[in-house]
Formats: sequence, C-alpha cells, structure tokens
Amino acid sequence: MENQSQFCLEVADISVKIRSSDPTLQFETQGVLKNFLATEDQPDGQASATWSDLGQMNLGKQIFDSGALWQLHRRNGSYLYAFTSSVFGSVPYKVASFDSSFTSGEVYLHHPYFESKQALYPLEYPLDELWMVNLLGQGRGAEIHGCGVVDAQGKGHLFVGQSGAGKSTMARLWEPQKGIQILSDDRIVLRQTDQKLWMYGTPWHGEAGFSSRARAPLTRIYFLRHAKENKLLPQRPAQAVGQLFTCSFPPFYNPEALDFTLGFFEEVVQAVPCVELRFLQDARVIDLISGLSHEE
Repeated sequence: MENQSQFCLEVADISVKIRSSDPTLQFETQGVLKNFLATEDQPDGQASATWSDLGQMNLGKQIFDSGALWQLHRRNGSYLYAFTSSVFGSVPYKVASFDSSFTSGEVYLHHPYFESKQALYPLEYPLDELWMVNLLGQGRGAEIHGCGVVDAQGKGHLFVGQSGAGKSTMARLWEPQKGIQILSDDRIVLRQTDQKLWMYGTPWHGEAGFSSRARAPLTRIYFLRHAKENKLLPQRPAQAVGQLFTCSFPPFYNPEALDFTLGFFEEVVQAVPCVELRFLQDARVIDLISGLSHEE
C-alpha cells in the first residue's frame, strides 16, 4: 500500500489521472490495481478529488438508476454519478461529476463519513470502471463480460457469458496449461487498433481472481453454455452481435454510445469466428479448442 496525492490508471491503453491538492486527502491503491498504474503526461481523462459536504449538493435530474450503489444525474450539461450505501446513510458518500466527453471531472467525497487523513481510493469500484466504459463508448471499444485466454501461440480466445456461465471455471481449466496467459476471468476490453482487433485484460476480475494488463490479438469468440458434452456450434453474425451486446457494458443512457457499440460488434463478428461452446467442466474442452487452432 502506497499513499499518494495523484495517480494514473491505464486499462486497454486508455489512461485516466486523478489528483488532489488537499494534503489531508491521501490516495492509496491496493491489490491488482497496482499492475495498472502508469505515468502518463497526456491522459485520456483527468479529475480532481476533494472533500465536500454532499448533504446539500444539487444533483440535477436523475436519468439512470443502477438499482445498486449508484445513480446517474444530468445537471447543466454534466454527468453526475452519486454513490450511496446503507452502511453510511441516505447522503451520497461520493459524487463524481464529468463533462459530456468524460475527459474532465471532479470527485467529491462526503467528509463526515470518513476519518481525517484516511487514505482512500477515490475511483473505488465501480467508478473506475464506469469512467472507462464511458471513454470506450466514444469510439474506442467495448467492455465484455468474458474470460480472456492467450494460448501458447499467442492467439486470443474470448469466452463470453453472464454470471454463472462458466468464465471462472474456464480460466481454472486453462491455468495448468503450459505457455498460456489469462487476461481476466470476468471482464475483457475489445478494441480495434492498427487494423487489428485486440482483447485486453482489466483489473475487474471474477471469483477466480485472474487479472492482467496485457493484450492479445482476438482470434475466436466462444459463447459459453453448460452441457453434458463438449460441442462447438457455429453462430450466425446476427446471433453473435446480440449475445455480445447482452454481455457488454455500454453506457445504456447514451444513444450515441449504444449506436457505436452495436456497429463495433458488427465489425467484430465479421472479422472473428464466433461459436457457441457447450462444455463440461473438465479439461477435455481445451483439447477441442486446441484442435481448432491447429486446423487454422
């Protein structure tokens, strides 16, 4: 654990920097987040953090409710995320305000809820992910509910599915194999750069705890289904687009971002083979997948 007054987080070659000029507000980063820290003079987004009393803050009009920790508001052209918890009370413990491009923002922490000089991670999940998702939705890419595996030949395999589909199970099955790397067992970012589709690891891992900052060229997409036998079924492009969208994290409240995401997925399924993978929870499924790679 390292205390600091600024840091830069980089995921999928997208960087955001947050800083504070208040000496009583110290930041800390822990766990896998340390692997995603960067030094970037020109980040894609910047924000300042400060103590505040949020009891009287005008949040504007609510436009989205996650049903969990956060709600999204609009006020004078800005987006405001309000984070509440029953642990604290009805007043938000944090509000993050961004301009319409999400390149500039402020993070306000409700001082009465925190101890003096308490070291904090002001982008605490899900704010860090929400910021990245909004930047991705502006023509940069998309985040997928998936497990990303890089085989010994450097090919990227993306296993897509909602919670319970078997992403963490798939990661554990691949883990003992020689020469492989697991980018994440829960969330993967897809981007197209240099005329090539890439999949990136993220810090937001699943129950198996796999997380890597690395990337790999996307070779094939598998939509996971539990079954009594291992079997691969081809997917029509329209089916694949629908399943990718269902398992993605676009800003649903932003029509332009939704249009981009759908168009991006249409390009992805035209460029990369997509199959449904029905599988048993044993290592024989890896032989099936490896056989595909050897045929190519």
